[in-house]
Amino acid sequence: MTVHPPSSAFPSDNGAPAGTPANSASTGHTPPDGVTETPGTTSSMAGNAIQPGASQDSAAGGSQSGSRTEDPSRPRGLRRKRLRRRVRNKIKGPSFNRLIPNILTMLGLCAGLTGMRFAVDGRFQAAAIALLISAFIDGLDGRIARLLRGSTRFGAEFDSLSDFLCFGVAPSFLLYFWALRDGGRYAFLPCLMFTVCMALRLARFNATLDEAEEKPKYASNFFTGVPAPAGAGLALFPLFLGLEAEKLDIVWLYKFTRLAYLPSFTLISTAFLLVSTLPVWSFKNFKVPAHFVLPVMLGTGAYAAVLVADPWGALAAAGVIYMALLPLSRLSFFKLKKAAEDLQEEVEDEPAPSA
Repeated sequence: MTVHPPSSAFPSDNGAPAGTPANSASTGHTPPDGVTETPGTTSSMAGNAIQPGASQDSAAGGSQSGSRTEDPSRPRGLRRKRLRRRVRNKIKGPSFNRLIPNILTMLGLCAGLTGMRFAVDGRFQAAAIALLISAFIDGLDGRIARLLRGSTRFGAEFDSLSDFLCFGVAPSFLLYFWALRDGGRYAFLPCLMFTVCMALRLARFNATLDEAEEKPKYASNFFTGVPAPAGAGLALFPLFLGLEAEKLDIVWLYKFTRLAYLPSFTLISTAFLLVSTLPVWSFKNFKVPAHFVLPVMLGTGAYAAVLVADPWGALAAAGVIYMALLPLSRLSFFKLKKAAEDLQEEVEDEPAPSA
C-alpha cells in the first residue's frame, strides 16, 4: 500500500493542494489505486465531470448526451449561449383598412367646403361640381367601409357631420349667393329652415341606427323621409336649371332662376320632405325583375352619356324624375305592408295542431 506524503497547507502553482498529482488537480479528484491516468483518460474524465455551480438538470443532460468530445482549446468553464429569437415590437393602433373610409369622408368634407368658397367668389359651376364630388364620395365611403369591414361608430358620426355640412349648409349657402342675397330681409329664412330640417333628419337617422333590427323586413328597403344627398340635389334644382339656361342662352329662364321665388320654394318644400315620414326607396337592396334588367342597363348608360354631354340639364331632369318617383315609392311601401299584414293574419287564423 502506497503512503502519500503529507500535503502542504499552501496551494501549488496549478491551484491544487501541494502533494496532489497534476492530473488529479485538473479533474478535481484522486485516481484510484492501481490506475494510471493518461492524457486520454484525463480528458474523458474531465468531460464527464460536473462543473461547480451547474444545476442537476445540466448534469442529467450531460449524462444523457453520451460521450461527447470537447475542443481542448475551449475553456472548460465556458457555457454555451442560446440564441434567442428577437421579438418584434407590435405597433398598436387601427389598421389602415379602417382609415380608408374616414379618409374618403374627410375628402368629401373638403369638397363641400371648397364648394362654399367657390360660391362666395361667384363661381357657381365650380361650386356645383364640388358638391357633386362630395355626394359621390358620400355614396362610396359607406360601401367601402362595409367591404373592408372597417365600419366604426366614429366613422358613422364623422360621416353624419360631413353630410350635415355638405348637404345641409352648403346648398343653402350656394342658393343664398345665387338668388336670395338680394331678396330682402326675409330671404334668409328658407336657407335657415332647410339647414335646421337637415340637422333634424340626420339626428333622427342616427337615433334609429340601433333600432334597425326592430323594423319589419320590407321596411329595410325604404328611407323615412328624403335622404340627405337627394335633398341637397332637389334644393339645388334652381341652380342646375339656371346653369343650363345660361348654357342654352335662354335669358328669361335664367333670370327667373335668379329670382328669390323658385329657390325659396325648393328650399322650403325639400325641408318638409326631409323631416317627413314619407317612405322613400333606398335602392340599396332594390331587386330588379329579370325582364327589366336590360332596359335598366340601357337607360343607365344613356343617362350617363347625357350627364357627360350636358351635365346641368341631366341633373335638373334627375330632380324632376326623383320627385315623380316619390308617390310610387309610397304606394310600393303600403302594398308591401298590406301583404305582410295579410300573411300575419293567415298565420294566426291557422288552427293549432292537435296533440
